[in-house]
Amino acid sequence: MGQGGLRVVARAPDRLWAAAALRDAGFSVRTVLGDDPRDALDRARAAVDGGTGALIAVGGDGMANLALQAVVGTGTPFGLVAAGTGNDFARALGMPLREPAAAGRMIADALKCGRVRDIDLGRIGDRWFAAVLASGFDSRVNDRGNRMRLPLGRFKYDLATVAELAAFRPLPYRITLDGGGVREVEATLVAVGNGPSYGGGMRICPGADLTDGLFDITVVGECSRATLLRVFPRVYRGTHVDHPAVTVLRAATVELAAEQVTGYADGEPVGPLPLTARCVPGALRVVGP
Repeated sequence: MGQGGLRVVARAPDRLWAAAALRDAGFSVRTVLGDDPRDALDRARAAVDGGTGALIAVGGDGMANLALQAVVGTGTPFGLVAAGTGNDFARALGMPLREPAAAGRMIADALKCGRVRDIDLGRIGDRWFAAVLASGFDSRVNDRGNRMRLPLGRFKYDLATVAELAAFRPLPYRITLDGGGVREVEATLVAVGNGPSYGGGMRICPGADLTDGLFDITVVGECSRATLLRVFPRVYRGTHVDHPAVTVLRAATVELAAEQVTGYADGEPVGPLPLTARCVPGALRVVGP
């Protein structure tokens, strides 16, 4: 078994580069492939239950989200090789982006040195997420962006944003934090951040910390298209939070309610609002920098 048996869950060809780097470091590696996401998750869970040394996801935020469902709460180390479009969870972890061999070497070194840490995750029912729960304008952009094949990376979401601007109107939200009173607001979007970014580097919740036990909740209030267009470019630097239309809240539990709005967590649809998200401290053991 060399340094120990690992499981790599992936669909991307980049798994070959990552697996080679891990094998070169002395690890025995087996790839977990599924016929569909449900099958891949079942196989990943079986690998974890069977006692793998670590589970490593190769792909984007969708693959990372799928794989973490298999390891959450087990204590099995989770590694991430960023080879997708958004890669926002990898950004939050400080992993290399679209460099599978380099990421594989980093994970191998961390496993040898015992460089692991526990981070928080968000939970919605029985679904877990690592980065951001999006709702409102951003979830509609996400929906459109996920249907687009080109361009790659954040530019896909830039184009989707422009397309959605033509029809979007602010929505009435009901927001409840930590079981307190209900806040009724007209909002363009509400984003619940365990990590700081989504959509390929949009720092929608720039102050979010993976280890503080709290969400950062960014509420973009009612604003015109012209204002949104002026503020939008600032999201990549995280300076949009200084605009008067933007409010940042912090809480361990948040309930969002709005009509005809779908929530997206880590870029994956989780269902229509109302949704309740809870920040669970130390839910995932990660290996890396």
